[in-house]
Amino acid sequence: MIDDNQDLDKKLHDSFRRKTWDETITKDSWMVFKVMSEFVDGYEKMGRIGPCVSIFGSARLKEDDYFYKMASEIAKKITEIGFGVITGGGPGIMEAGNRGAFGHGSSIGLNIELPFEQHFNPYIDKGYNLDFDYFFVRKVMFVKYSQGFIVMPGGFGTLDELMEALTLIQTKKIGRFPIVLVGSDFWSGLLDWFKNTLLENKLINEEDLLLFRVVDTADEAVAHIKAFYDKYSVNVNF
Repeated sequence: MIDDNQDLDKKLHDSFRRKTWDETITKDSWMVFKVMSEFVDGYEKMGRIGPCVSIFGSARLKEDDYFYKMASEIAKKITEIGFGVITGGGPGIMEAGNRGAFGHGSSIGLNIELPFEQHFNPYIDKGYNLDFDYFFVRKVMFVKYSQGFIVMPGGFGTLDELMEALTLIQTKKIGRFPIVLVGSDFWSGLLDWFKNTLLENKLINEEDLLLFRVVDTADEAVAHIKAFYDKYSVNVNF
């Protein structure tokens, strides 16, 4: 009798696992269409905006923060040399970037659905507050439609976006574009690790350290973008 019960339990367990696995496969298959819809919507809207520079940084920095004010200043100066501004669409540095660009040039926000802290800021042009469920789709939009990255102090998300761009340029999956890290004190620990650990152990090449520029002022950040495009033509990245 015990053996019969164990047999039945095993059959029920196996049946449940098969059903759950089948449902997962079906769910994954349908997810493809959601991903496609985000790409299509993003491509159709972003393809009309013209040359832009993305500004990244922490969602947690407030209006009175030094880097919030600098991000807003950088964004306004970016529009003055003919570029629009793309941010992650939320608060903090993202808000500062859109705020500086708003009314002066294109101001675009690529928002991401998160359980905490992310919401659209009020400085995004009408029709250009795009919403994404998937980080990887959103990152494609940043890389494809940005002619430069301005990277302000931030956390894991900011580092993710920075490393995505550096990896794609290093591996020649996209053409080179200017990447500017703002705040030498903030970035010094990471840069020391690049040099003393990655480079020292031959995990990167010395020329990889030339893929970005570190600056401390708004004028320096914008000047680096301008100098690059005084020399090279503006193109969609891939």
